[in-house]
Amino acid sequence: MKRSYELSFSMRAVLCAALLLVPMGGLLLAQQPPELPPPNQALTPDQLDDLVAPVALYPDPLVSQILVASTYPLELVQALQWLQRNPGIAGAALTQAAEQQNWDPSIQALLIFPDLVKRLNQDITWTTNLGNAFLNQQADVMDAVQRMRSKAQKTGKLSSTPQQTVTTTSDNGQSEITIQPANPQVIYLPNYDPAYFWGPPLYYPYASWFYPPYGGGAYWGFGMGIPMGLYFGGGWGGWGGWGWGFGWGGHSIMVNNSFIHRYNFNSRGIGSLNGTSAWSHDASHRQGVPYANAAVANRYRGNVRQNLQSRAAASQAQSRGASRAESRAAASQSKAERMGNRQVSRSAPNQNRSAFGGVRDGSAARMQSDHGYSSLGPARSSGGSAPRGGGGGVMRGGGGGGGGNRGGGRR
Repeated sequence: MKRSYELSFSMRAVLCAALLLVPMGGLLLAQQPPELPPPNQALTPDQLDDLVAPVALYPDPLVSQILVASTYPLELVQALQWLQRNPGIAGAALTQAAEQQNWDPSIQALLIFPDLVKRLNQDITWTTNLGNAFLNQQADVMDAVQRMRSKAQKTGKLSSTPQQTVTTTSDNGQSEITIQPANPQVIYLPNYDPAYFWGPPLYYPYASWFYPPYGGGAYWGFGMGIPMGLYFGGGWGGWGGWGWGFGWGGHSIMVNNSFIHRYNFNSRGIGSLNGTSAWSHDASHRQGVPYANAAVANRYRGNVRQNLQSRAAASQAQSRGASRAESRAAASQSKAERMGNRQVSRSAPNQNRSAFGGVRDGSAARMQSDHGYSSLGPARSSGGSAPRGGGGGVMRGGGGGGGGNRGGGRR
């Protein structure tokens, strides 16, 4: 009994000594992560703060695009699968291949950041929940991003770097912290552990990503700079002309329609060819993924029903037009066969006769048919044929590490 007690005591001593050698964040791993709230429940400010923490310090053009893209989680999965099937495409060829995908523009343009696509797929549940929260509480999510930036700035952990510029501005009388790429032609994808900036999650678990390790103080870093001209040419206009950005004062995402049209991204459902407009969710790209609650589902399913009804109406109108044309052709043929009491021999059928317009050239009929279909929206193929390459990079902050439940103190 005495020997057993001494062995047990020795093992406890070794364990305690080992824990003393582990950085502070390692001890926090033993904490139970907060439980996820019910999917149909609105999130509190504290829960939203933890939810947005993994992306709150990304530059504005990327955060706004991520929030939009996260509302289409299935297309994010498809984008990763496409990247895996098409290794080797780089530069303008990647942009051209992205144009051919039948995804929302926010997903198409995300292909040039393969590391980010992979990251958002590492915890697709978190990404889906972020999108659901944004659809249900758009203003609250944007306020949470600002709160997290403010907390990081007040502790001296958020400031301008050679990669991005942090600025405090005023919008509609409110102080807003903006983060923009320092070089208007280059983007750096940040990689940081939210626990370093705000401590462990208290109300909502961080995304299960690979964060920089705690060794050597490497809590945060950037990937290799991605020269945007490589993908969009020399005249793309810099980050001021990117497709997505914040309207902080109005709690809105602003879409640059000129950018989307210029690069032939999927333009269905956006505004005019020029200028900007407030973003609105396109339910057709949701692809059957359930919404978080009935109110949001009813709000967007109506758009889907209207879209399907308009297509059905167009198809019915086209069928009615074809039937009327056939009736007119039959009546005309019958009338030609008998004039009064005199029988007229039937002529050979016209090889160019078409149901779309009586005696008409077949190619013209096909053009008319194509024109009718084109009014329903552009048809895009779902695959790309060219080989792809990546635009990510090795992080200065290190590679894999623990999950997001590690931390360096409570906020």
